[in-house]
Amino acid sequence: MNASLKQPGFTVVIPARMASSRLPDKPLADIGGLPMVVRVAQRALLSQAAQVVVAADDERIVQACQAHGVRVLLTRQDHISGSDRLAEACQLLGLPSDAVVVNVQGDEPLMHPGLINDVARVLTERPEASMSTAAHAIGSVEEFTNPNVVKVVMDARQMALYFSRAPIPWWRDGQTAEGFNTLPNPAPLRHIGIYAYRAGFLALFPQLPPAPIETMESLEQLRALWHGHRIAVHVTAEAPGPGVDTPEDLARVRQLLG
Repeated sequence: MNASLKQPGFTVVIPARMASSRLPDKPLADIGGLPMVVRVAQRALLSQAAQVVVAADDERIVQACQAHGVRVLLTRQDHISGSDRLAEACQLLGLPSDAVVVNVQGDEPLMHPGLINDVARVLTERPEASMSTAAHAIGSVEEFTNPNVVKVVMDARQMALYFSRAPIPWWRDGQTAEGFNTLPNPAPLRHIGIYAYRAGFLALFPQLPPAPIETMESLEQLRALWHGHRIAVHVTAEAPGPGVDTPEDLARVRQLLG
């Protein structure tokens, strides 16, 4: 990742919601003396973003961010998805339709600032794309066949063709009676859940009807492909640090951060 490439003007928005079935009050989980959402914002502030803003659904998140000097907006509690919350944040910020907005999830305290820059850069360089995202090579058969690991396949111009929980591309000649013993070459790609959008597309996206493939795979980005929008993909050599979904994830991140 090339930190020297300047991306003036892009905005990082970090959606943060208090409700979490597996880890209650997740945005405020303590990591080394700081709330997790503050840790995420501090990582994003190391990128080349013009501004970093938390889009919160709870006054307690607002207070935690303000106490640590992090810019924060209070958004509605009834949003169905993070992209809806991002769209409201863009409206509150008064961003023009061509502004580039990077969505960094509020449970990614180890997000690499350089990856934020790269995802913003890819969208800036690809005017035909409405979104951009990231991926890295899968290193094990277990990851390739794990439905919790989302895979992406691209065309020759590194535009996403499809995202799936299934092992794609399907290696027809690599399967044995026991399944896959080795990975295909080139290696399949694991999708990384960071996105950049144009603000105008974010305003449109919640109005698009959900796609059948989106519902089946439970992958919101498939709605964009279904309706004919293009998603540019940045392939990084570095696997991202672990996110936080469960108490076990939280313990692992706490250990990694000392």
